Amino acid sequence: MKVALGIGCDRDTPWQTLSDAVAQALAACGLTHAAVDRVASIDLKSDETGLLTVVAWNNWPVQFFSAESLARVPVPNPSETVRRHTGTPSVAEAAALLAAGASAEALLIEKHRLRGSDGRNATISIARIPE
Repeated sequence: MKVALGIGCDRDTPWQTLSDAVAQALAACGLTHAAVDRVASIDLKSDETGLLTVVAWNNWPVQFFSAESLARVPVPNPSETVRRHTGTPSVAEAAALLAAGASAEALLIEKHRLRGSDGRNATISIARIPE
């Protein structure tokens, strides 16, 4: 099985927090890093050093979507807080689904949240890529 990761995070979230969040989310659904085919987030995070570091270390392709594109994706857990900060009610879930080319039924992990010891938050969603 191949999956797409959707990643949302606070500004300046360190790579360690993001790496831990990814590892926890993958473990929660019995997957390894090898199952990850692609990663996606909102275009506001296209310069996020921690995110780019994790993607580069794992040699994962990454896509960044506009808030408008993400907002059109029906998700199980929309958030008004996320909408206020980004212009879309979902980053991680919507990005995972867009990257996977799938609907909400493909979500293996809707929202895995981790607040790192640095105080920064990361959210990981995992969607199965249809065969």
